[in-house]
Amino acid sequence: MIKESTGRKVFRFFNGLFMLFMIIVCFYPMLYVLFVSFSNAALFMEHQGPLLKPLGFTLNSYKMVFKDPMILKGYVNTIFIVVVGTCINIIMTALCAYFLSRKNVMFRTPIMIFVTFTMFFGGGLIPFYLTVRNVGLYNSHWALILPTVINTYNMIIMRTGFQGIPDSMEESAKIDGAGHLTILFRIIIPLAKPVIAVMVLYYAVGHWNSWFNAMIFLQDREKFPLQLILREILIQNDMSQMTTGVGLLDQEAVAETIKYAVIVVATLPILLIYPFLQKYFVQGIMIGAIKG
Repeated sequence: MIKESTGRKVFRFFNGLFMLFMIIVCFYPMLYVLFVSFSNAALFMEHQGPLLKPLGFTLNSYKMVFKDPMILKGYVNTIFIVVVGTCINIIMTALCAYFLSRKNVMFRTPIMIFVTFTMFFGGGLIPFYLTVRNVGLYNSHWALILPTVINTYNMIIMRTGFQGIPDSMEESAKIDGAGHLTILFRIIIPLAKPVIAVMVLYYAVGHWNSWFNAMIFLQDREKFPLQLILREILIQNDMSQMTTGVGLLDQEAVAETIKYAVIVVATLPILLIYPFLQKYFVQGIMIGAIKG
């Protein structure tokens, strides 16, 4: 064994302290939101300084959150957008990435330049709005799915992942009579699970957090996704549905803890999905960094 020098030991010690400090700095805001959401509203309003545990543990904030029917409707709308949108995103991105990853494609480089061009230049918000309205997608959930069906950056990462698969796999499949769709869905995609997992996470999180397009294209409140409902609650202080039956003096305190409960409700599903994709995440995302 090689004996570590004193300087190396000191460096490792302070490096460990620094990393521990960074973990606390990054993790404490999430714990703070969680603690407040489980706290008694009156006790929280009286509290000053850091919060290290729930104050008077209670589920009242969550009960009031789910009293609002728009929260549940927003959940249903968001789940539809995330599930359907992510499936379409993955299929269309995979088709585009497969096409641009083949070596014998004519004009592949000019096409790739044209596709990359869209990452840096766009028509702007008004042409985007007019296009969505004129094709009949206005006030529809499809307005949040179809216009953003392929993300150029994600497509480039997937294309790079597909290029890393040996050509011999494709050649063997062609000898056995496989077509391009068979090669893509039965050979390429199963071998590119890390990349697909990262794309699923990226697209799902993007759909889950999206609220701007919904604010522009959706007119019926019944179709609002969860994040747009959350925006109303946090920015516009629209909590009338939740604080019914609460005294006027207590409404301000209750409204404060409800805000944190809504944040937890809106964030928890994505946090639960991440552990299942974590083992693929580092491997998949590094593909673009190494070869891109």
